Amino acid sequence: MLNCPVPEGQCNPDWVLRERKMKQGIHPDYREVVFLDVSCDFSFVTRSTAPTRETIKWKDGKQYPLVKLDTSSESHPFYTGAQTRVVEAGRVEKFRQKFATKTKEVNAAAAEATAAKSKRR
Repeated sequence: MLNCPVPEGQCNPDWVLRERKMKQGIHPDYREVVFLDVSCDFSFVTRSTAPTRETIKWKDGKQYPLVKLDTSSESHPFYTGAQTRVVEAGRVEKFRQKFATKTKEVNAAAAEATAAKSKRR
């Protein structure tokens, strides 16, 4: 057991996990990063392991690595409520118009086949 500052059996497991050493050189660099949504100029700071080449000076005066995003919660239609819904009736009517001629042809061929079959008997 590690050198826990409290008596045996009462040691907090979180303390033990913090005190264990991680292997060096195999973990990505986990640091604070600025994510910038280029579609609406929205940015936020969070922790990430995302690789970056650019940096940006943030509102607090510190330099942070910069990750540019095409879409974030500020610009995605699902989160903004600007989602367009397709009218189902329009889609069904379009489908029916597209296949109406084929349906007529299939029905006519089926009728001919039925008539020919009944003549054989």
